[in-house]
Amino acid sequence: MTDPVPIPQTDPRAAYLEQKAEIDAAIMQVLESGQYILGRAVERFESEFAAYLKLAHGIGCASGTDAIELALRACGIGEGDLVFTVSHTAVATVAAIERAGAKPVLVDIEPGGFAMEPAALDAALRDAPPGRPAAILPVHLYGEPADLAPIVELSRANGLRLIEDCAQSHGALYRGRPAGGFGEFACFSFYPTKNLGALGDAGIVATADAALAAAAREIREYGWRERYVSARSGINTRLDPIQAAVLSVKLPRLKADNERRQAAAARYDEGLAGLRIALPRRRADASHVFHQYVIRSHERDRLREHLRAAGIGTGIHYPVPVHLHPAYRGRLASGPSGLRNSEKVASEILSLPIYPQLADTAVDRVIAEIRKFFS
Repeated sequence: MTDPVPIPQTDPRAAYLEQKAEIDAAIMQVLESGQYILGRAVERFESEFAAYLKLAHGIGCASGTDAIELALRACGIGEGDLVFTVSHTAVATVAAIERAGAKPVLVDIEPGGFAMEPAALDAALRDAPPGRPAAILPVHLYGEPADLAPIVELSRANGLRLIEDCAQSHGALYRGRPAGGFGEFACFSFYPTKNLGALGDAGIVATADAALAAAAREIREYGWRERYVSARSGINTRLDPIQAAVLSVKLPRLKADNERRQAAAARYDEGLAGLRIALPRRRADASHVFHQYVIRSHERDRLREHLRAAGIGTGIHYPVPVHLHPAYRGRLASGPSGLRNSEKVASEILSLPIYPQLADTAVDRVIAEIRKFFS
């Protein structure tokens, strides 16, 4: 008897193969255009994606990390400024804050959830470390928006910029509006495994504010207003036109792809009910697009090894909160409530296979193996 076909935790190649002819044609069109830096392909995608978010401006850049740095710089945030964010996130969130010269202040996540806890944010703002409080940077993790209403209220009450890390929330909604439409900037990554993924690194910032958009456009290309003359200090972070062309092909399918993710999540919910695991919760006033389907288990490591032996890939997003990374341990500020929830979930979370091309039979096989483990 042959071993079963492995099930990867994610599979960006499957997404490429599903639209191979269109993607190949779009790439060839860029190659034949002779425009290899910015140009029409980038302008087209910037316009399309901003319209998708119901925002006026999109500024393409080289990665999601660069998107956050670009947004901070465009808001005039830098040396000595405080940016309030979370420790349970990809390290890119914190790395981008430091690259802009600002100081991260880490806020704990909600009990039973994965996003910034508004009460912990309030406490952190009231008891901030030395520096100028400048921005709040919530992360819409795993495809579910953070609880934005109280966060928006706190940003306004304290006169702070709100910059949303939307790297995992393409197409998610909060109270009927797209995630990313509540602050000064929405920052997206198009890393290949994202809900809208390129074939390499790519990112974008989007905003409703024309002045902020103009600043971001200048900063992304050395601060130029006219070529070779820097009007302000800038960086080099341009969206590659080949990646932009790929994203333009894939954007019209994002809604259907998210619906497929949601269907797979519902299938997991039903099949895994009643086991000694915590299933992903849903925020009542938000739409979860399941960039990841993340369960929690006290037996996480044994369960992961059982699934690996059965040919089923899993992930841990993320195994160590940022404040405990060797590069950051002991030198990042945090709110007075501490980071207990962030530390607790890191030892329990497990990301199951989920991507639009994942067949129902594969989902059922994952469910069967998990039920076998707990039996």
